Amino acid sequence: MPVLDEGEAIAGALDALAELRGLGVEIIVVDGGSQDATVQRARLRADHVLSAPRGRAVQMNAGAAKAGGDVLLFLHADTRLPREAERLVLDGLARSGQESPHDWGRFDVTIAGRHPMLRLVAFMMNLRSRVTGIATGDQAIFVKRAAFDAAGRFPEIPLMEDIALTKRLKRTSRPLCLRERAITSGRRWEKHGMFRTIWLMWRLRLAYFFGADPAALARRYRYGGG
Repeated sequence: MPVLDEGEAIAGALDALAELRGLGVEIIVVDGGSQDATVQRARLRADHVLSAPRGRAVQMNAGAAKAGGDVLLFLHADTRLPREAERLVLDGLARSGQESPHDWGRFDVTIAGRHPMLRLVAFMMNLRSRVTGIATGDQAIFVKRAAFDAAGRFPEIPLMEDIALTKRLKRTSRPLCLRERAITSGRRWEKHGMFRTIWLMWRLRLAYFFGADPAALARRYRYGGG
């Protein structure tokens, strides 16, 4: 879990993982230089709390390097996993190995919030992912360590690192698309405006597809309220 200044939310995010931790799932938090109580609160609830240079890709790579398991799952602090997530992931990967091999996957997503358009945004996100074989960080990407290493880990770019990694992973296998839903916060859409945020994200993804510099896109993302 990469974090930055999540002091108000980190306790709830990690408490939601307490049952998984009790089952032996290793919980690793990687802080990117928080100026609040994120690190102190995380230390009470995680197996490891690391520090890394700021940047989601850099932080997640640091966490992966520390992890001891053969399957990695990357979780945003504002996303909650479905119940029995560890069974869903491990059984799904094992079952797919017998049918059609999958080295990685993601959950469908529900976006929590009051705006009725959030249901449509989530529907389109899940549909796009199934059609394209590309996943976003909101969908709690999971991957076998060997496949993650073979793909070169997350490209350490300031934006679109999830898109870039899953494009690489797709070269070796299609994603395992689990229909059980992770729940992610709709605060980004509600804070900055539903249609404004949708339009911004589509423009950024299209620009990235056509080869735009991720650093420039990151500046546009911050300016646009992402």
